[in-house]
Amino acid sequence: EALKARRCKEDHVINPGKHPLTYVKNSDLSSDRENVVQLKPQNINITLRVGVPHEFTVEFKRAKGYPIDLYYLMDLSYSMKDDLEQIKTLGQKILKKLRAITDTVRIGFGSFVDKEMLPYVSQVKARRQNPCPNRIDTCQPAFSFKNVLPLTYDAREFEREVSKQNISGNLDAPEAGLDAIMQAAVCKVKTIRWGDVTRILVYTSDDTFHMAGDGRLGGVFQPHNGQCHLSDQGSYNGRDYPSVGHVSRVLQDNNIQLIFAVTEGIYPALSALIPQSVVGVLKNDSSNVVDLISEAYGNLSSTLVLEQEGAPKELDVSYGSSCKGNQADIEWKEKGECQGIKHEKVSTTFSVRLNASACLKEPQTFRIKMQGISEEVKITVDTECHCDCGVPEKASKHCNSSGILSCGMCSCDEGYLGQRCECVQQSDADSIANMLASCRPDNSSLVCSGHGTCECGKCVCQGQFSGKFCEWDDNSCEYHNGFLCNGKGRCMCGKCICSNNYTGSSCECSPSQDKCINDKRLCSGQGKCTCNRCQCNPGFKGEHCSAFINDCSVDKTTLIIGISVSGIILIGFIIIIIYRCLLELYDIREYQNFVKAQKQTEWKEVMYTQRHSVLLTT
Repeated sequence: EALKARRCKEDHVINPGKHPLTYVKNSDLSSDRENVVQLKPQNINITLRVGVPHEFTVEFKRAKGYPIDLYYLMDLSYSMKDDLEQIKTLGQKILKKLRAITDTVRIGFGSFVDKEMLPYVSQVKARRQNPCPNRIDTCQPAFSFKNVLPLTYDAREFEREVSKQNISGNLDAPEAGLDAIMQAAVCKVKTIRWGDVTRILVYTSDDTFHMAGDGRLGGVFQPHNGQCHLSDQGSYNGRDYPSVGHVSRVLQDNNIQLIFAVTEGIYPALSALIPQSVVGVLKNDSSNVVDLISEAYGNLSSTLVLEQEGAPKELDVSYGSSCKGNQADIEWKEKGECQGIKHEKVSTTFSVRLNASACLKEPQTFRIKMQGISEEVKITVDTECHCDCGVPEKASKHCNSSGILSCGMCSCDEGYLGQRCECVQQSDADSIANMLASCRPDNSSLVCSGHGTCECGKCVCQGQFSGKFCEWDDNSCEYHNGFLCNGKGRCMCGKCICSNNYTGSSCECSPSQDKCINDKRLCSGQGKCTCNRCQCNPGFKGEHCSAFINDCSVDKTTLIIGISVSGIILIGFIIIIIYRCLLELYDIREYQNFVKAQKQTEWKEVMYTQRHSVLLTT
């Protein structure tokens, strides 16, 4: 549009990017077990122009009967004794519940307690062998994590292996839950045997968990590295506990959905930090665990979250979803999210918007993934930052025959400078940088104030701008009667330059004096004519200064107010004087009474002295 406004011919304007998107792989959604497709498209190439966003759609439909792997991870500390008895008989029930969703289900089992060192586990030999709090029960020694049963289709095998398990115990309340989740997630091939299916990890506990840094209490300083550390026997006892953020990232990377089947506590807050996780309240004996797993899986399945992974920093990726059925109310966010999605829904459509903020040096590839599944959309993005302008024109007339014209810009020959190579370089000091500096009032300013071009070190102003640096807007002067400078002058450097003897800041003052003349005299001889209007001398008024100002007339209202105020002040003074006089008289009277009383006192003392002397003499 800017080029059209400058009257560039259409055949000289290149506008690329009409077809920026190419589908490399775009297979239809399918629930066929041999070729399951839940995310569409699968691979696209896209070319963007900087600052010009492009949108495309991604469809998702959860495949009907998609296989499920469920790994049951249980706290075997002593407080979970009655829960273990329930779990020993739940294999068939769990599989039956899940097979209502899909025919293909595998189930596995793992357990955890805590690290085998002080202050987590007693090191007294007897207590180490039997950590039960009383002598009646028999407990197995504590451990951090054990993979008891890898994922299997056999529910009876699940029940056999779980029935062999025995409760354990430790000293402190928190357990090695995060340790166990980490190992269950990363030991996916040889040990747990996770398949490329829907992966569910069920975590059961009745207490809190140790976090990163707690290992220092037992002398473990090496942080967790997010790798599998299980022994050949399937047990683990190694590094410091992992952090919540580390566990969350590992679960996302491995597409594992986490179900907390726990007693009430801090786990809702933990779940809020881990995407694709839900919390269900476990009864004291875990009798509701089957229904809880089924309900929690339904909640996980009904929430869809689409997010990017590995996008370059120059690319902004945002999402909008039409899951509510109203395309007009789409809100663009960092993640695409839909809730309350049912299995029988045809498909859910997400809009994806890509916008490049800068040119990419080379094509970049990133991925868009749906949380909880392994499928992804591979996107290769490139930026269109160069024009296909054809063969460069040497010695172009547009460049004063002193340069090469390519894509509308001149590359000047040696010794020439300027946008059109119009400037001859006399010395090394005549550089483009120096020329541009001479077109700025200071280093922080725009070249020619942004209102012109710098040609050979001088500003050539555009439009209504003028001045050495095009700093003056010749339309910025005052208006009068709707016209710039009243239509009686021109605007230069922010001021009106009036013509035809007009004066004033906006040339509003006419040179005519016809409105000031009365009886052939200018302002009746009692004033001067300014802007064709009389300015009267003191004592005169009127349009032509022909009337006297009567100084003898008095405003009665002012007089009444003045008299009233003066009277009030006078009365106030009189009252003050009277009060002062009365106060003086009262003080004088009191003083006289005091003097009189004093004299009487002295007379009585003399009489008493004389009488006392007579008595002594007698």
